[in-house]
Amino acid sequence: MAAAAAAGSDLVVVRLPSPSEEDPLHHDKKKLLEARKLSCSFQVPISSSPVDACKLLDQMIHAARVAHMDELELYFAGGDDYGPFSARNELESLNLLLKTVNALLVAANDGTKGVLQLLVDEILVRLRSVGLTDKHQMALQTENHETEDSLLKWGEQHGVKSKLQIAFFEGAGRGMLASEDIGVGDIALEIPESLIISEELLCQSDMFLALKDVNSITTETMLLLWSMRERHNSSSKFKMFFETLPSNFNTGLSFGIDALASLEGTLLFDELMQARQHLRQQYDELFPVLSTKFPEIFKQDIFSWDNFLWACELWYSNSMMVVLSSRKLTTCLIPVAGLMNHSVTPHILNYGRVDQATKSLKFPLSRPCEAGAQCFLSYGKHPGSHLITFYGFLPREDNPYDVIPLDLDTSVHEEDGTAQSVSTSVTTHMVRGTWLCRSQGPPTYGLPPPLLSHLRAALNCEHSESTPEADIKEDDRMVLETLISIFTPMLEGLGEADDYNRESASWDVVLALDYKDLQRRIISSIVTSCGSGLAMLDS
Repeated sequence: MAAAAAAGSDLVVVRLPSPSEEDPLHHDKKKLLEARKLSCSFQVPISSSPVDACKLLDQMIHAARVAHMDELELYFAGGDDYGPFSARNELESLNLLLKTVNALLVAANDGTKGVLQLLVDEILVRLRSVGLTDKHQMALQTENHETEDSLLKWGEQHGVKSKLQIAFFEGAGRGMLASEDIGVGDIALEIPESLIISEELLCQSDMFLALKDVNSITTETMLLLWSMRERHNSSSKFKMFFETLPSNFNTGLSFGIDALASLEGTLLFDELMQARQHLRQQYDELFPVLSTKFPEIFKQDIFSWDNFLWACELWYSNSMMVVLSSRKLTTCLIPVAGLMNHSVTPHILNYGRVDQATKSLKFPLSRPCEAGAQCFLSYGKHPGSHLITFYGFLPREDNPYDVIPLDLDTSVHEEDGTAQSVSTSVTTHMVRGTWLCRSQGPPTYGLPPPLLSHLRAALNCEHSESTPEADIKEDDRMVLETLISIFTPMLEGLGEADDYNRESASWDVVLALDYKDLQRRIISSIVTSCGSGLAMLDS
């Protein structure tokens, strides 16, 4: 991964891993590195001043960002946009650099320690800065949480180790605070594998014996059913865990008629209706058939529709994908860890594998968390529609994964600087809030380069080095006017911002209106950017 300076050398070499050939985005990342003249090997003079060392570190960070880009980040990266592309990407990149330089520092001689320590210190400064621009900190509420504290004590009695404590936050409910300063790489929470609720636990139950030969029932469905019964089992090992769960999860799956009505015409409305229909169909296929066939196991008062929906919301909103010590990847419930809230700029990013030596699941920090601050977990790279449907909230920060997909029906061959060429009759493109783009002028106007490239090809106005500037401007005008013709009706379809008294509205209506406001803001930014682009062409 890294190499130190040779004896007598006045350089220290820092080598980052090149994009893996197994990465499906390998071609795109390699191409982007070449276009930006970025290398994965850096020679750092041991006599570097802090300013010069930081300039080299900037180059290392640029290369690491490309290596950690996902498909969405590649799609939106403009020609002169070197990042940061997202909090996830930044944390992954800086943690890779920290690990690489620390490995060099351990084996360094006296001559190279100075510049390596300088790099480490600067990386830590930048890690501390991730998330500090968030202006939407959750307000701490004074509330009695004896029940939640009892869950933490129960966990500690069963081997849980924690540097966190439970608190309540306005608009978010339960969450966890750092009870002490926690640094990068430190373990904030450690859960014994014996407390993890997974299919391995299910296999020990009489329910599994009854259902294992029923081909139409998946393991995930069995876990749902197991949870419904275990919730009412007074002798359950997990009694404390189930007693401290909320009686209502308030996710999009529980939206009432008024909330759904306010979402009509949006993608979220279709997602919610399809998800609810799927769950209802699933329940009707199970009951009352199972209650009739196994009346002692599936008692009708426990296995009602309301309890089934509760169990679905529990697993959707609290489950995590974990590689157990058996090396099997499975969906699990993790007592205590489920109390942590999600953030677009999380402290804990990677936590999905049980440690083979300690047989425990560890939650290490990717950025530091000060004592008294809320410690956030990443639930994954999800748009607001997914987070509302399955978790019941919208992030307060700008979410780079809030995109609006576009299916543009054209038969063209595309080639651009960030994506592989494709030839298709239906090409899916997307947009997001143009405030996330650093370049609002030509040639991108704050819009995703692949979308512009696609439209230029579709409108027969692709540019070359010899294209006159006047023709380029006229072609850009056609593209921007086409985008305005696409998005203006979408904006009109959302209507004007609702003058609704949200303080007296139900939780689901407020959440639905917040989502609609977000969609309106995204589409409005597209129309505004296109209008600004047209104004630039006229100036």
